[in-house]
Amino acid sequence: MRIEVAQRRARIGRRHRLAAEARADDPVEVARDMVALHASDPPTVYLALFARLAGAAADVRTVDRALYEDRTLIRMLAMRRTMFVTPVESVPVLHEAAARTVAGRERRKLLGFLAEAGVADDVERWLAEVEAVALAAIEARGELTSAELAEQDERLRQPLVLARGKSYEGRQRVVARLLLLLAAEGRIVRGRPRSTWRYSPYRWSLAQRWYPVAPEPWTAQDAEVELARRWLAAYGPAPVEDLRWWTGWTVTQTRRALAGVRPVEVELDGGTGLLLPDDLEPVPPVEPWAALLPGLDPTPMGWSRREWFLGGHGPRLFDRNGNIGPTVWWDGRIVGGWAQRRDGEIVHRLLEDVGAEAARAVLAAVAELAGRLGEARITPQFRTPLERELAG
Repeated sequence: MRIEVAQRRARIGRRHRLAAEARADDPVEVARDMVALHASDPPTVYLALFARLAGAAADVRTVDRALYEDRTLIRMLAMRRTMFVTPVESVPVLHEAAARTVAGRERRKLLGFLAEAGVADDVERWLAEVEAVALAAIEARGELTSAELAEQDERLRQPLVLARGKSYEGRQRVVARLLLLLAAEGRIVRGRPRSTWRYSPYRWSLAQRWYPVAPEPWTAQDAEVELARRWLAAYGPAPVEDLRWWTGWTVTQTRRALAGVRPVEVELDGGTGLLLPDDLEPVPPVEPWAALLPGLDPTPMGWSRREWFLGGHGPRLFDRNGNIGPTVWWDGRIVGGWAQRRDGEIVHRLLEDVGAEAARAVLAAVAELAGRLGEARITPQFRTPLERELAG
């Protein structure tokens, strides 16, 4: 069975909620359909949702309510040690399938940093004592920022040297690495940011107090199968290498998960892809659509092989570490980039001739985003060549 590029692009329009007829009313619905939203850069979550929500739902208040009042969306480290926002019911799936491995690595790294710093002869015991202090302080206060927590015990202010001797050597206090570890282990969660929706740091709360209802637990094997199934539902058809890259799994994990899913092999341009066995029917075409997606948006970051929607525009739209910047889309493919200048103006550049209809639709998308942002100013955390050029 062959799946043409046009069909893959139609699936982006519908399943990624980017076509006008596919937009959603609820941010949780969008996050569920995308599996998870990239959240390494705080504004990404909001801008990704603005592009996919209809009408009045596409505003900061709606997203904040889901994150901090209803608490139906949660921030967590998961695949590839990347920050994501995902529906609360998905937390145990992502935790068992990805975050638990991340947490194990973070604990080993922190113990290594502590040993190098010479904090104690028994660094495991030292760390256990400091963990207990931190958790007790968060429980007593309800929520704390990193700076507030560091005042609770001098050991939390202990400096650590990261990547000693490297060109990127840095320093961090124990409190920062400890909070990262406790969050990866699922014991604490990131709450409302200290300032605005565009910036961290966050306030920290105990996970057991944060969740409105405790999520149902999953086994690691079942979670891996479920995560592969959800990814294929959102991003299939796609090569197995894309799934392995997106999850950060080993070859063995990937094979084990796919054995539980039993996907169907299909022919794609340039190779073989996988589809869920109940997803072989083509999706109906959508009306052509334009969208302005933020840096690290989950759609372009959903695959490692992007030529079928990226074309030759990669060098101008990615930074040196593989992070994509703000992009302009037309009907399922990237055709340009955009940026916001310091005076608030949103500027864009089309990198190919897309015709008058597309150009008008892009201008409408620019005006829509400008209206959503209002007085807010956005500078991506990961700057790319075209974004820097446009921003001035």
